[in-house]
Amino acid sequence: MAKFGTAILGAILLIIALAVAGASSALSVFGGSGGSQPNRTALTDIPPDYLALYQQAATTCPGLDWSVPAAIGKVETDHGRSKLPGVRSGSNDKGAEGPMQFLRPTFDAVTAKHPVPQRETQAPSPYNPRDAIYTAVAYLCDSGARDRHNLHDAILAYNPAEWYVSKVLTQAQDYQSTTSLGSTAKASPSARAAINYAQGQLGLPYVWGGNGPAGGDTGFDCSGLTKAAYAAAGISLPRTAEEQFQTGPQVPKGQPLMPGDLVFYGVPGNDIHHVGLYIGSGQMINAPDFGGKVKIAPYRHQGDDYAGATRPGVSTSANSA
Repeated sequence: MAKFGTAILGAILLIIALAVAGASSALSVFGGSGGSQPNRTALTDIPPDYLALYQQAATTCPGLDWSVPAAIGKVETDHGRSKLPGVRSGSNDKGAEGPMQFLRPTFDAVTAKHPVPQRETQAPSPYNPRDAIYTAVAYLCDSGARDRHNLHDAILAYNPAEWYVSKVLTQAQDYQSTTSLGSTAKASPSARAAINYAQGQLGLPYVWGGNGPAGGDTGFDCSGLTKAAYAAAGISLPRTAEEQFQTGPQVPKGQPLMPGDLVFYGVPGNDIHHVGLYIGSGQMINAPDFGGKVKIAPYRHQGDDYAGATRPGVSTSANSA
């Protein structure tokens, strides 16, 4: 019998088929001192108070990414939004309680060993989101989740079913931005802020002349996205890709790109027709073209007309040093 309640089963045979091939490869994206950043899917799907709790609680288990307890919260009760018995009161048919679906003996044993931080005098409750999420993180950590190589077994301890492990890992990946704070550690603060903003726009539609929701549009065009991203970092860029390229400062040819650089395509001085925001590892965030969405893609491909890169917010002298 599972130590924790399970979510409603769906597409079990498919998930089991993916478990061996997918779950092991998924482990490589978890862990690290900085943790991942929530992408647009996470920001849209997870209630803000729950997202804050997942992120705060994960810091008590160095090496555990916040997206793992968030995925468990999603799989178990849709972050407490499920109307099924046992989420807000009572228990389900397995005896599980609260948004993270604890059996009461397990919850009591974990909270006795790991008191919830800043808890008031009353006893912790599995129905309280803060208590439940911190306790879930403590249980995962005790089960080995601080080491990403043990993450599979830690989730399996939470609910002993391979389909469950696969579903949690897949959901966690769906919540993560491709670029984590760890991979942008060498970027400037303004570049990090621009990348974080752009990550939050993933999935928005391409709109010709679009300036994004803040500008009254449903989406972005390529230069509208890069302008808005750097505006979020306190740096003003001109509106078109050609103007942004001319503004510079240019990254000298042969110098490695840095996260936050703008990468351009076309003919310099004549027709710069596209721009993206470089995020490292050969990838950029860009609003590609009509019918597309803001997405992550390789910044180079065979037959492209790559024109060069600029590094906004860096002086010419600093850039050439």
